[in-house]
Amino acid sequence: MLKRIKRFCRFMEKYVSDSSIDIKQRTFVLFSAVMLVALYLAIPAGLIMSEPLFSTIATIVGAIIFTIYFIYVFKKNHIKNASVVISVILIFVFLPAIFFSNGGVESGTPVWLLLGTMYIAMVLEGKFKFIMLGCESLVLITCWIVGYYYPGLIIDYSRGGNYFDSIAGLFIVSFVLYVIITFYINILKKEEKNRNSQRLFEQTAMALVGAIEAKDKYTHGHSSRVALYSRMIAREAGKSPRECEEIFYAALLHDVGKIGIPEDIINKDSKLTDEEYAIIKQHPVLGKQILQSITEFPYISLGAHYHHERYDGKGYPMGLKGSDIPEIARIMAVADSYDAMTSKRSYRNALPQVKVREELIEGTGTQFDPQFASIMLHLIDLDSEYEMKDRAEVIYDQQSELISEKHRENVYEGIPINRNPVVVRCRVGADKKNANNMVSSMIIFDSLDGRFHDKEDKIKSLLYYEYCEIGFNGKLDAPGVRKTEVRSLGAGDENLAVDEYIIKAVKVKDHIQIDIINAKDTHQIIAALPDSTRYAYIGLTGTHCHISNIRIERSEKEVENNFIHRIAEEISFIDSPAGDIPNLQVDGHRTESTAGIPIRNGMKINFHTKSLPTARLVWHCPSYAIFSSDDAKVFGSNYNEFSLVRLDGEYWECEGIAENELIVDKHDFNGWDSWKDYNKQGYDCTIRFERNGNKIISYTENAGISIKNVTQINIETEEVYVALSGDQVALTGIKIESKEGI
Repeated sequence: MLKRIKRFCRFMEKYVSDSSIDIKQRTFVLFSAVMLVALYLAIPAGLIMSEPLFSTIATIVGAIIFTIYFIYVFKKNHIKNASVVISVILIFVFLPAIFFSNGGVESGTPVWLLLGTMYIAMVLEGKFKFIMLGCESLVLITCWIVGYYYPGLIIDYSRGGNYFDSIAGLFIVSFVLYVIITFYINILKKEEKNRNSQRLFEQTAMALVGAIEAKDKYTHGHSSRVALYSRMIAREAGKSPRECEEIFYAALLHDVGKIGIPEDIINKDSKLTDEEYAIIKQHPVLGKQILQSITEFPYISLGAHYHHERYDGKGYPMGLKGSDIPEIARIMAVADSYDAMTSKRSYRNALPQVKVREELIEGTGTQFDPQFASIMLHLIDLDSEYEMKDRAEVIYDQQSELISEKHRENVYEGIPINRNPVVVRCRVGADKKNANNMVSSMIIFDSLDGRFHDKEDKIKSLLYYEYCEIGFNGKLDAPGVRKTEVRSLGAGDENLAVDEYIIKAVKVKDHIQIDIINAKDTHQIIAALPDSTRYAYIGLTGTHCHISNIRIERSEKEVENNFIHRIAEEISFIDSPAGDIPNLQVDGHRTESTAGIPIRNGMKINFHTKSLPTARLVWHCPSYAIFSSDDAKVFGSNYNEFSLVRLDGEYWECEGIAENELIVDKHDFNGWDSWKDYNKQGYDCTIRFERNGNKIISYTENAGISIKNVTQINIETEEVYVALSGDQVALTGIKIESKEGI
C-alpha cells in the first residue's frame, strides 16, 4: 500500500511538472487529488467528532464516486469536460450538503466553503468562471437565508464538535492552499528557467541557421520555412504542442551539416559532378555529428541525419525504408521538398503551386510518407497561413507602378478575375518624348503561375493562354475568345482626374465583364471565353507609358450566375442521355456536385467519366464525398463531411467526426502520364458500397489503381449520403443499383 502511495506521488509530481500539458489541466488534476486526500481525511475526523452516521457514510460514498470519476476522466483525457461537471456538482450539490449537514454557519462550514471559490478561480476560465462564481454566491446566500429562517434543517453539533470541526476545516483548507500555492510558485520558477534556456537555445539555433544561409546564397529563409511547414504538418497529424515544437527546431537545423561543405560546391550554378554530389550527400552525416552532442535535445540530430531518406528506401545516407525512417524526418522530408520546389534556385524559378502539388502526388508512397504527403496536399488546398497562394488567389508583390517603353516590355503580375469583383485603380502617364504614341492596355490571360509569358518554353510548360488585349480606350484585340461585345456606357466619373482610371472586372463561368472608367467616359467589354474551366488574369501593360499608384480592391461577396449578360452559349460536355440522376459537368475543384444519394449496403454507382479538354493535372478526375446534411446537399444545412475520396487515390477526412483508412493498390499502374491520357479518353466507372451501421466501405478501380476506403463515423446521424464531384470532369449516365431500390 505504501509503495502504491509513493508511486502515485511520483506520478503526480511528474505530471504537474510537465510544461507541455495545459496549466489549467494540471491544476485540475492536482486540486482533485488534494481534494480526494482531504475527503479521505475527513472520514476519521468525522468519526472523532461523533458526526451523524449518515454524514460519515455520505462522505465515504462521495469519496469513492469522486475517485472512480477522477480515474475515468484522467484515463480518457476528458479533463476539460470533467472540470465543468465537477464545478456544477461542487456548487449545487456539495456546498449545500456540507452547509446543512455540518452545523451551518455555527460550525467550520464557512472555512470549507472557501474550497469552492478556490476551485473556480484556479481551474475554470473565460466567461464560465465568472458565471460559476455568480452561481456560487447565489447558492451560498440562499443557504444562509434558509438556515437562518429554518434552523431545524441544519444538523447541529455540540460546541466541542463545532470547535474541532473548525480546526479540521482550517487544517485541511490550509493544506490545500499550501499545495496549490507551492505548485504555482514552482511553476513560475520552472517557467522562468525554461524561458531562459529556450532563449539561449533559440539564439544558438538561429546563429547556426545564419551560418548555413551565409554559405548558400540561394536558400535564404529555407530553414525557417521548412521549420514552419513541418510544424504545420505535425499539428495537422495530431501531434502535441510539445512534439510540434520539437519538430520545428529539428527542421530549423536540418541543414546544419552544410557548414562542412565547401562553398564553391554549394553555390555552383552548373550541374554537379558525381564527385561533388557525393560530397553534398555527406551533409546529413555532418549534421548528425554536429548536433548529437546536444544531449538535452536528442531529437535535433534525427532530423539532420535522416531528412534525405526516401519512403521507398532509395534515399541517403542510410537507405532506410518506410517506418524505419524516424517520423520526425518523414515529416521534414515533405516540408523540405515543398519549399525546395516553391523557392527560386540558381537553375530555375519557383514552380507554381499546382505543379508542386502534382509532384507531391506523384512522390506519395515512393519519395514521401503517404500520411504526411496527404497532409501537405491538404494544406496546399486550404492555403492556410501561407504567403504563396494557389492560382485562384495570387499574392500581389505590392508593386505600385509600371514603366513599359516598348509594347509588352513590362507586364504587371496577373490580377485574378473571378466571381468576387475586383477593382483596379491607377494613374496613366506618357513618356514625354513619345507622348503622342502612348498606349495603355491590359492583357487578359491564363497561366499556371498567374503571370504573363512570351517565351515559347514558358508558354508550353506553364500552359499560358491569351484571351485578348483591351486598350484603356476600349479598343479590343481578341483572338483567344469565342465572342465579344463592346459597349459605351456614356459618361465617366467626374470625380476622377484626367489621368485616373478605374477598372472593374468579374468572371462568371465562361464569361468575363470588364468596365473601364475614366473622367470622360465608361466602356464595358464582355467576352465569351473558350470554356468555363480556365482561369483569367489581368496584366497591365502598354507602350511608352507609365502606370502608377496601382491599387487593388476585391469584394468579399460573389456575384450571382446571371450577373453577366450572356453573349454565347455555354460550352457543355454532358449532352448525352442522363441516367437515374442528371449528368454533371464539374469545371473546377468541386464547383458542382450531384445531390446526395443515401448509402445502402450493397449499393453500386455506375457512371461514365471523361476529363474536360483543359484537364492536364493528376487531380483532374472524379471524386466522391461521404457526408450528412439536413437537405441531402453537399455543403447544405448542418453539413458534416466524413470523407472525400478522389479516384487518383487521394483522400481527406473531417478530423474528429470520422476515421478513414484508405488502401490504394497500384497493381497495373503505368504512370501518371498514362493515367491522365486514360481519363481524357473516358471510361466507365463503378463505385461499390458496403454499410454496417456507421461503418462504410467503398471500392472502385480504374487505370490500374484499386481503391478501398473504410470510413468509421463517430457521430450520430440519421442518414449518410454520397455525392459525385471532381475537378474538370464530365460525369454522364449516372445509374444507381441498390438492393433496396433507388
